[in-house]
Amino acid sequence: MPRSKNAVASRARRKKVLDQAKGFYGKRKNVYTVAKNVVEKGLTYSYVGRKLKKRDYRSLWIARINAAVRAEGLTYSVFINKLSQKGIELDRKVLADLAMNEPESFKKLVDSVK
Repeated sequence: MPRSKNAVASRARRKKVLDQAKGFYGKRKNVYTVAKNVVEKGLTYSYVGRKLKKRDYRSLWIARINAAVRAEGLTYSVFINKLSQKGIELDRKVLADLAMNEPESFKKLVDSVK
C-alpha cells in the first residue's frame, strides 16, 4: 500500500502561516520556514502587548488627572488621598474621562474634595 502524505492538510497548515505573515518584508512573507518563526515571535509579542497596553493606559489616565488637578491647585497624590478619605470610589479611567470631556463636573468634584 502506498504511503499517504495528506498533502491537503500540510498545504493548509503552511498556507495558514503564510497568510498570517502577510505584509512582512522580504522572505518573511513567502518562505515557510522563515515565516513560521517570525509569526510565532509576533504572536508572543501580541500577548505581551496586551499586558503592556494596560500599563500604558493607566499611566495616561494618571497624567491626565494630574494635569487637571494641578490647574485646581492640588497634586495627584493629594487628590487621590482625599477622594479615598471622602469615600468617593471612582476609578482613574472615569476620572480621566471627566477631566478631559467634562471639565465643569470635574471642577465640582475637586471642590467637593478640597
